Amino acid sequence: MCGIVGYIGNKKAVPILINGLLSLEYRGYDSAGIAVLNSFNNTYKIDFVKDKGRVKVLQDNKDLELLQGNVGIAHTRWATHGSPSKENAHPHLDNSKTFAVVHNGIIENYLELKQKLLDNGYILYSETDTEVIPNLIHLNYKGDILQAISKTLKELKGSYAIEVISPLFPDKIIVAKKDSPLVIGIKDDEKFIASDIPAALSHTNKFYFLDEEEIGIIEQNSVKFFDIDLNEIQKDIKNIDWDAESSEKNGFEDYMLKEIFEQPNAIRETIGSRVSLDKNVNLELDDIDFKNFNKIYIVACGTAMHAGIAAKYSFEKFCKIPTEVDMASEFRYRSPLIDEHTLCIFITQSGETADTIAALKLAKSLGSTTISIVNVMGSSITRISDYTLYTHAGPEIAVASTKAYVCQVTLLNILAIYISERLGIENSDLNIFKQSLLELPEKVKDVLTTIDTIKEIASHVYNQRDLYFIGRGADYAVSMEGSLKLKEISYIHSEAYAAGELKHGPIALIENGVTVIAIATNPNIYEKTLSNLEESITRGANSILVTNQRIINDKINYIINIPEINPILSPIISIVPLQLFAYFIAKNKKLDVDKPRNLAKSVTVE
Repeated sequence: MCGIVGYIGNKKAVPILINGLLSLEYRGYDSAGIAVLNSFNNTYKIDFVKDKGRVKVLQDNKDLELLQGNVGIAHTRWATHGSPSKENAHPHLDNSKTFAVVHNGIIENYLELKQKLLDNGYILYSETDTEVIPNLIHLNYKGDILQAISKTLKELKGSYAIEVISPLFPDKIIVAKKDSPLVIGIKDDEKFIASDIPAALSHTNKFYFLDEEEIGIIEQNSVKFFDIDLNEIQKDIKNIDWDAESSEKNGFEDYMLKEIFEQPNAIRETIGSRVSLDKNVNLELDDIDFKNFNKIYIVACGTAMHAGIAAKYSFEKFCKIPTEVDMASEFRYRSPLIDEHTLCIFITQSGETADTIAALKLAKSLGSTTISIVNVMGSSITRISDYTLYTHAGPEIAVASTKAYVCQVTLLNILAIYISERLGIENSDLNIFKQSLLELPEKVKDVLTTIDTIKEIASHVYNQRDLYFIGRGADYAVSMEGSLKLKEISYIHSEAYAAGELKHGPIALIENGVTVIAIATNPNIYEKTLSNLEESITRGANSILVTNQRIINDKINYIINIPEINPILSPIISIVPLQLFAYFIAKNKKLDVDKPRNLAKSVTVE
């Protein structure tokens, strides 16, 4: 992994490929490269430039001027096999330099395939798993390129999205995918290939989406699709209603800050016409018999998992069904107790998270009904899940998720209400809860006015080495997400604890000068959280409190006041100051908040 771009048309490929790579920088990467088919006296050859570092390293390379062709492929790599280096960067060529390949994913049996190639006299120059692919294509090529690629794909175990160019077919790019995203944008006599929609969105909003183990032959004026056995298949073009401008910074210094400030409108879009006070919640799940379920699993990774933890309380309160939240990366390896009476909800911003997709496939194989909560239309998980609910958060470019999280929590709460109404459960608080949902955009907007206060607080603690977050109930979910945000973009060690557990061990870490951040928004238990914060203060901790309760305490160093809301919905509001807190700490440390080290936006490997 991490980012793929391709172009075939009547323009020079390099500028389009470079712009595509720049639009995918949010995914996180450590090297980049471009390969183009150049023509000299009607003879074609592959020319390429690649190197360790940012796309700007390519832009500054004078050799890029030699790549004049109008057919090309490009890649940003996030290291899995082999350290970041020029040799390990994509594209990779076979020994004869007949085939150039870029690849997202992981080839799990590459050592076996490498040995096969070595036994056949091939030399491998990199440490990557990807280099086996072009050499296998060369080994399998007997005059029919489609047959060679089909045979090669059948030998690969693992995940892949690949682009292949060759002087043997100078007017084509061949693509294929399995468990890794790939889209093809269509515009007259130009075609744009990408691992994610934003890379092509400035050129077109019409896309083909490759499904599992499918192959595409892309020419300037046509696209054909085949399954792995080379049976031709028909696909429909999908129109994507995002606009390219929404992927730009619009005057904000960073995408992350822009996306934090987009949250009121993103929540508004998530709610849409789904919730009104005088009608039942409107979701397109009417053919599900929710009375059939005796258990709910919410499965996700990272921030999306925290969204599930935050919403667990809503499902148990309104639906009266035991609800368990699980890490997708652990779910499939622990023999979960699932059958046809289990509802499994999978959350992923990108719809391409490998662990989540694998967990979903397991749940389906065990007879569960599956619902995916996704932001990216047409993504892989939407084609596997029984049902899909879109958050409509719009493009999220910064690696650290912000608006996707608040929209996921919002949509999960809407789903909980919907199930409750479908089950006919009497709850006098339901209309009050709906009203609170409808008030969320304005209340989040109010929180954003505290930006200067949070910026000031961050300026006092950005040089600390350890910070701790505490909370109870839904506030604990916010503590975990706040801690994760801080780790992701500031590289400060941070932990989150259920406030009541502090005294059962973690309090040993509290010493003079350590900062403890408490979240206390539930009027029934906030005093208990304050007591736990007091225990930390007594041991010399600096203290920050995020609360919507009226609190007067001169021992607390900083209090961030937020609007009151139903405690179940408070994670949507209380996370916002913590997002800003992490952002300003990273800015004080002069770090790249949009592209933190070692992280990728869409994690398409296990």
